[in-house]
Amino acid sequence: MYIATLLCNPAKPCVEPALVESLRNAWGGSEALWLAPDVAAEFSVTAMPENQWQVWEDLQGLGVDLVLQPAANRRKKMLLADMDSTMIQQECIDELAEEAGVGARVKDITARAMNGELDFNGALTERVSLLKGLPETVIGDVLDNRITLMPGGPALLSTMKADGAYAALVSGGFTAFTARVAATLGFDENRANTLLVADGKLTGEAARPILGREAKVEALEQISARLGISEADVIAVGDGANDLGMLLRAGAGVALHAKPAVAAQCEIRINHGDLTALLYIQGYAQDDFSQNNSKD
Repeated sequence: MYIATLLCNPAKPCVEPALVESLRNAWGGSEALWLAPDVAAEFSVTAMPENQWQVWEDLQGLGVDLVLQPAANRRKKMLLADMDSTMIQQECIDELAEEAGVGARVKDITARAMNGELDFNGALTERVSLLKGLPETVIGDVLDNRITLMPGGPALLSTMKADGAYAALVSGGFTAFTARVAATLGFDENRANTLLVADGKLTGEAARPILGREAKVEALEQISARLGISEADVIAVGDGANDLGMLLRAGAGVALHAKPAVAAQCEIRINHGDLTALLYIQGYAQDDFSQNNSKD
């Protein structure tokens, strides 16, 4: 048994009942269950439709995401999340680079690294070197004035945690940022790289070893083992090439507004929905959402 979920950007509701009924009838699905009016609906099918990706492509043009996954074990016990362009709307290193006057150069390297065109570790080392001499106080300024949460994040964290799930933030970015974001959203732990500072200024180096793609996979392995759960009990979310390892290993790997080369390798692709999409695909209805645990 499989579950088909149709969803869209909650800020622009566009999942029409006629669309859901048409697809349900075409695929011989069960009666549709609405998780949120005009935003998300699901129905079950007995077999994976052969035209899944053609229908997915057609729905993309309507602003609708389509996810098909096994009905069993949909509700996960752990959230493993990337930070930059996933839990927040920015790339922290790009924002620091703007302050250092090298924004355009760093943004180009970031984009190529996230699309898998450059080695992540080498790209990070090069970008951090361009920040040399930047006052450490700039980090706080960027956090206060440039960083914004991705829509749906507070609801995702508080709802999953209220249901007993564990949440870990794993980033190729920096601990100075993950600590604030993790505390704001209610993550149980966070892992990231550390920017080295001397005499109140960035040295242009990051502490070794660099946390990249393999470190995210290690976090998946280590934390799930520590919790006594399987990797199938984990939902992971990210957007860049350095997230692919954990996305392909987790029970549900969600490519959220991901780079094309990344999304192409993932079975769950969310291009229109926000982070609440991760709740809908687990079968949570809007009425189940809780934001009581969020500090933001």
